[in-house]
Amino acid sequence: MAQSTHLLLRLVATSVTAANHAGKIIRDVMIKGDLGIVEKGKNDLQTEADRSAQQCIVGTLSKHFPLANIIGEEGTSTCECPEEWIVTQSDPEVLALACPEEFHDLVESDVTVWVDPLDGTSEYTQGLLDHVTVLIGIAVKEKAVAGVIHQPYYNYKTPNQGQIGRTIWGIDGVGVGGFDPKSPPEGKRIITTTRSHMTPQVQAALDALKPDDILRVGGAGHKVMLLMEGKAHAYVFASAGCKRWDTCAPEAVLSAIGGKLTDLHGSIYPYNRDTPHNNSRGVLATANADDHQWYLKHIPQEIRQVLH
Repeated sequence: MAQSTHLLLRLVATSVTAANHAGKIIRDVMIKGDLGIVEKGKNDLQTEADRSAQQCIVGTLSKHFPLANIIGEEGTSTCECPEEWIVTQSDPEVLALACPEEFHDLVESDVTVWVDPLDGTSEYTQGLLDHVTVLIGIAVKEKAVAGVIHQPYYNYKTPNQGQIGRTIWGIDGVGVGGFDPKSPPEGKRIITTTRSHMTPQVQAALDALKPDDILRVGGAGHKVMLLMEGKAHAYVFASAGCKRWDTCAPEAVLSAIGGKLTDLHGSIYPYNRDTPHNNSRGVLATANADDHQWYLKHIPQEIRQVLH
């Protein structure tokens, strides 16, 4: 890896290749057939794929960026990562980008990387494979500035039309790569929300927004991808069930194409090392940042007051 390249680009370039390798590990576990499911809590599963993908990503990033703060959903230790899972290559297209001037003097200790090695675990175990993503979010101090979203099963239903899996990246001040964003349809209001964590409070927030359609799917990464693919206008989750590793990467990529992700009070979540992990004030993301205020205004105050 060329050390002359700016740190942020090296981080993203290594995260892209690590996410690709983690996606292969996830597919290999599924092919093997023994998912090694462990219940961490109610509606909270962990599989062999979660554990192994995290070893790959955290092991790789820890080796290349030993002073960065790396926080993974499955614990913060680097674990004993098999040598063949340590990725040594970096994505050349990302390395060739021009780094925004504000990040030229970035130091590793100011960086916190939030890793969700398999977002949508419940859906993975149920065979809803297009809901699954690998998320690597990069924050500088409190702000999410770059993200990688890997879809290990993209195109899996029609493999004859191309390779299975794809990786999207986004960098503040640079833009996105790996796909072509699309705008959602005008004159409609399509909202995506949780598939498996529905509560009366979540439903009440949706009802107040009077959507034309609701897409109930798994995984925060998958929901934000629906916004960027032009399939939904907003992602609304009026509950405290989401975590920083669920939203750091999606927020950064969405912001890079002109979208916005906040809590239900309209505040940006901080992503520094010492911040709480739980997104206790809910999640509101919009494909177009200009639409964000409309959604905030129409979510009932009594719902927002519960989320603090």
